[in-house]
Parts: sequence; C-alpha cells; structure tokens
Amino acid sequence: MKIIIREAALSDLPRLLELYKLLDFEPEKELSLAKARSQFLRYREYPDYCVYVAEAAGVIVGTFALIIIDSVAHGGKPFGIVEDVVVSDDSQGKGIGKEMMLFAMASCQKMGCYKLALSSHLKREMAHKFYESLGFEKHGFSFQLELVT
Repeated sequence: MKIIIREAALSDLPRLLELYKLLDFEPEKELSLAKARSQFLRYREYPDYCVYVAEAAGVIVGTFALIIIDSVAHGGKPFGIVEDVVVSDDSQGKGIGKEMMLFAMASCQKMGCYKLALSSHLKREMAHKFYESLGFEKHGFSFQLELVT
C-alpha cells in the first residue's frame, strides 16, 4: 500500500475531527467545525508547527502534528514534539503509523533537532510497544495540569 504524507489542508478538517475522536477525548471537548477552522488557520501562522495527514488510495487514514521548537539550551539545537498521532482503526497494523513517525523523525533530523519527544497515555500499551520498536525510549515522567477554562 502506497502511503502519501502531506500537510493537512483546511478541506481535511472534517476527516481530522473524525480521527481525533479515536484519541479518547471526552465528547464535550470535541470542537465544532467552525471552531476547528479557526484553530487550524491560527496555528498555520506558528513557525514550524504543522499537522500532517497520511493518505492511502486517496483516503486520509492517519494524522499527526509536528512542532519544531527553537532552544537556547543544548547548544542552540531545536527539538521536535510529535502530538495527536492517530491511525484509523481499519488501517492499523499496515505500516501507516511507522511511515508517519519515520517522516517526523526525518523532518527533525533535517531541521537539526537533538531529540524528538512524544507522550502517550499510560493505558496505551500497544502504542508504547510501537514507539519502542521505532527506537523511542521511555525517558523520565510526563506531568500535566488540567487548567479550567
């Protein structure tokens, strides 16, 4: 199966919103299409922040966001963060996630990043095995603080 990874377009938002439902979001946290459009246009203004889609046979079957962040530490080398990685249920196990992560890794290397980081929920044990198979290692702890808005 040929997989094409490209930058997401505004017209891809309905499919992206479908895929994001697989991230275990609470239904009340889902964005309306209008709000998603606004957010999409806003983050496109950020330097080195991009949402990508993976297509197979012309159908979007996966997505991820990649953020490259400049740093004064680590000799001034930037670092990458991959976020919101999703592959549709019927496309899992077909190498799509691997292609997406290899793309993210190559993009970070091209930008001179010293690391690529991601976080994954503790209960997603299969995802952890997948990331480890690509060379990712558990490192430290991840902390978060839910902010009330």
